Amino acid sequence: MHSTTGSALHPFESLTPDLVLDALDSVGLRGDGRLTALSSYENRVYQVQLEDGAPVVAKFYRPERWSDAQIQEEHDFAAELMADEIPAVGPLVLKGQTLHHFGGFAFSVSPRRGGRPPELDDDEVLEWIGRFLARIHAVGAKHPFVHRPALDVQTFAIEPMQWLLANNMVPMDVQSAWSSACQNAIDLIAARADMAGATGQNKSNSSGIRQLRLHGDCHPGNILWTPTDATAAAGPGPHFVDLDDARTGPAVQDLWMLLSGDRQQQTRQLGMLVDGYEQFREFDRAELALIEPLRTLRLIHYSAWLARRWSDPTFPANFPWFGSSDYWKGQIQMLDDQCEAMQEDPLVV
Repeated sequence: MHSTTGSALHPFESLTPDLVLDALDSVGLRGDGRLTALSSYENRVYQVQLEDGAPVVAKFYRPERWSDAQIQEEHDFAAELMADEIPAVGPLVLKGQTLHHFGGFAFSVSPRRGGRPPELDDDEVLEWIGRFLARIHAVGAKHPFVHRPALDVQTFAIEPMQWLLANNMVPMDVQSAWSSACQNAIDLIAARADMAGATGQNKSNSSGIRQLRLHGDCHPGNILWTPTDATAAAGPGPHFVDLDDARTGPAVQDLWMLLSGDRQQQTRQLGMLVDGYEQFREFDRAELALIEPLRTLRLIHYSAWLARRWSDPTFPANFPWFGSSDYWKGQIQMLDDQCEAMQEDPLVV
């Protein structure tokens, strides 16, 4: 695997525990010295125990990923959801704002929310999540993102592929085969007018698929489930966290990552999600044809995401298998499989 930088320290290496505590102190929160690093590769996230006994979660954004305006749109979207009594976990307003700066980092502070992964083999859980996704999308359709990008084939496939090849990230012995498989997949995706790109918030593109503000990365790890017998102040059911990847796109983007298993299992899961969804908002069945193209976009984008982050020591430590010829051979097989899947009939609910 080739490094994209020299021996320069990564910015996150200067994010010491003292800096984290000083940053919190700058917004009026006194930590008692107990910090726990939480699972996050893109940003750095810490649970911090405060002197008054209440824990908070401090999120330090990866430098140069999002602009302040883009981060603020994430915060504003979360605030809209919470104002509509949707269980999203957004940042606290401290000193009149949610986005802060200290020591060269942008950061925010959120309340700590406990919970466990949702039981996605439980029909009631899926229906419950579907209801809240519909409510998230109802808010997301009210007005557009101005600064945040759209989920489209250019930014999630064409540009990542070009970057990987231009930066020699794919070993020469598999480069031709990977490039061919990737281009075949892109051609199949781009042939769909509805994946060519968003035409604007709350509008339809040429295929009639509406674009709206989304959670964007609604996989099971970003849903905290509180059991119905719990006494937590947040209340029972799902709580949606980490709007860091919020973008404009089709509604089905927030549903497909909750599907797993064979076609029959995915059909059942999707059916329950849509049953819940349609208690609050109509779901356009035409979007079901986008599931496999969206899955393919994520596959291509993921490889470029790993490569672009390789100078961050966290990535080689946690993804040691990335970058080898065997890794790229596996990607070729998955892209070939996705090309077949994109030509099959979509799921039906």
